[in-house]
Amino acid sequence: MAKKKMSPAMRRYLIRFFPAMTAYMGVLYASLWWIRHQAPEGPLLWALGIAPALPVIAVIVIMGLYLAEEQDEFVRSTLVQAMLWGMGVTLAGCTAWGFLENVDLLPHVPLYLVFPLFCCSMGLAQPLVRWRYR
Repeated sequence: MAKKKMSPAMRRYLIRFFPAMTAYMGVLYASLWWIRHQAPEGPLLWALGIAPALPVIAVIVIMGLYLAEEQDEFVRSTLVQAMLWGMGVTLAGCTAWGFLENVDLLPHVPLYLVFPLFCCSMGLAQPLVRWRYR
């Protein structure tokens, strides 16, 4: 079986993705350290609190850019389908969890875990979507 070459769009995606995720880890660590050890207040606390979200938002933009730049229609179609499954699982899971949390049957889960849930759901859906076309 021939090894498939990485598309230019995928190469650009990886070149963008890894620095954004590295920035996320660094910003998250630094902001948490600063908040715990320096006890900032006011606008600085707000800035430190929102700072880790900015690289995550960048990753969402990077995912969208990859989707727009990928020329292979099959790859793009399977990615869109996997994203839709990921969104569906995330929305259904968060909705169900929220109602159960509302009646004190489940604990509160921080909202920043929604994006990782989406990514995991999408990642699990990708091979299933591809398998469907075998």
